[in-house]
Amino acid sequence: MDALLSGEQLIYVITVPLSTSIILTNLIIILGIAWNRQLHNTPNYFFLSMLVADLCTGVALPFIPLMGLNRQLSFSSCLVAHVFPNFLFLAFLFNLVMVHYERYICIVDPLHYNNLWMHRRFPLTLLVVWVPPLLYACLPAFGWNNWTGPDWNSCCCSCIFPNAFIYLEVYGLVLPAILTIAGMTGHVLCITRGQLKDICRLHRSVERGSQASDREQRLNLRYTRCVVAVSLTFLACWVPYLIYMHVSVAFLISDTKWSSTTLIVLSCTGIGSMAVVPLVLGLANRQWSRKSKGSEDAAYISYQTRSQHLGDIKRNWISS
Repeated sequence: MDALLSGEQLIYVITVPLSTSIILTNLIIILGIAWNRQLHNTPNYFFLSMLVADLCTGVALPFIPLMGLNRQLSFSSCLVAHVFPNFLFLAFLFNLVMVHYERYICIVDPLHYNNLWMHRRFPLTLLVVWVPPLLYACLPAFGWNNWTGPDWNSCCCSCIFPNAFIYLEVYGLVLPAILTIAGMTGHVLCITRGQLKDICRLHRSVERGSQASDREQRLNLRYTRCVVAVSLTFLACWVPYLIYMHVSVAFLISDTKWSSTTLIVLSCTGIGSMAVVPLVLGLANRQWSRKSKGSEDAAYISYQTRSQHLGDIKRNWISS
């Protein structure tokens, strides 16, 4: 019992501050999109769906590592404690893939971007990224579980999720989704590099010079920074979760209990780091920053105009 309490306290100490940061940042970005009418378009609606999923993941973040602990819960309570966080996590992952795919098509095939089926059938796209995770997460509720009987009150991950269910989710859903995102990101970087070489080649042909100009050096430096930023984001956000995922599978195969402090820390940091990915995408979007800055400037100008107008009215009233 003491070990269980210490494990729960460690989980709360790590996940609660991270969960609070994720929730507040998502709320700020969501409110920014909702208030700015210039951002009301289909691509931002996709991103809004992902932010909502990430917000829900932030809420469920403290409860996901708890699934690895043995707790005294009834079957219905244990089922909800495992199925609901798993559904939110899978929905977040599906939304993340959808947003990356939408941006990938925008770069790879810009001529057919506006005719993309995701834009023409937006409600169907939302169903695709929310309903399948719900159906898959609810499979243990339909009978695919290891719960032995009504007298068994020990709730753990292996009681709800059979090994086949976990293997299918990890290697059939989660890992292919991560590899798909990494593949699309790498392809976009390769396309960007090829376009950058074409621009430099055309610039040299116009300037009729063999050496790289300052503009070419700035372009190459910007591309290098982009590659470094993408690489660091992948290392910081995805690698901890990949390590946690494979370590968890190794613990599952060896039938080792999740009372290890190392595994608790890996689960908290791995899931938390992956939940930061949408925040990085949102804060790095220059379109939003420019429009939000423009909105702030417009609000400031409007405030100055109103203040000046009120000042003129007050002076005229005093003079009269």
